[in-house]
Amino acid sequence: MPGTTSTPSAAELTALPGSPLAAAVVRLIRPVETPSVFNHSIRTYLFARLVAPRLALAAGRDYDDDLLFAACAMHDLGLAADGPHVQRFEVEGADRAAEFLVSKGVSTSDADEVWQAIALHTSSGIAERRGTLCVLVREGLAVDFGGLLATGRADAVTEEQAAAVHAGYPRLDMVSSLTDAIVAQAAKNPGNSPRYSIPGEFLRERQEFGRTRMEHACRSSRWGN
Repeated sequence: MPGTTSTPSAAELTALPGSPLAAAVVRLIRPVETPSVFNHSIRTYLFARLVAPRLALAAGRDYDDDLLFAACAMHDLGLAADGPHVQRFEVEGADRAAEFLVSKGVSTSDADEVWQAIALHTSSGIAERRGTLCVLVREGLAVDFGGLLATGRADAVTEEQAAAVHAGYPRLDMVSSLTDAIVAQAAKNPGNSPRYSIPGEFLRERQEFGRTRMEHACRSSRWGN
């Protein structure tokens, strides 16, 4: 019937961009991230894409889907096993992602947008002021953390949509696995974990209490761990 819309299938909900750039990003991150962190990174993109219409944002008009995928998929690249681990993980990942994108022919201005989205993804209240990619990466993260990074738009994703995303990219104890990786990277160098930064606080809380407040809070989040 005219005017009706079909419900996206599970395959459509979990489809990644079919571009050479997106494929190159996946080839970069899959071997160097744990399966749990890799799945989290992909879910961040899938959830960001679902939230975008709630913000009246459309791919091709308000943002480039390849750049959104790159920013989401590489936002934890600073935790990669083969990284130098000499800066806080957000900045290290942003530097590496921008360099990779430029090597693939992405303009320096577009690569810088991705850099900002990655470097600021733990900076609530700042990222949201730095452009569409920053906003959407934060929104995708907020949904994947099940409301702990509340933006008020978690209900943009239905239980059915979330089930399809989680079936394609299971959580695999994401919060604990991600925290393990952040703490391990932070512990390698004092410069990786400045006080009151996310890596600095996660390291301190693990050392003092054995568990972070994030891990404790996740027990009551929408998706759990």
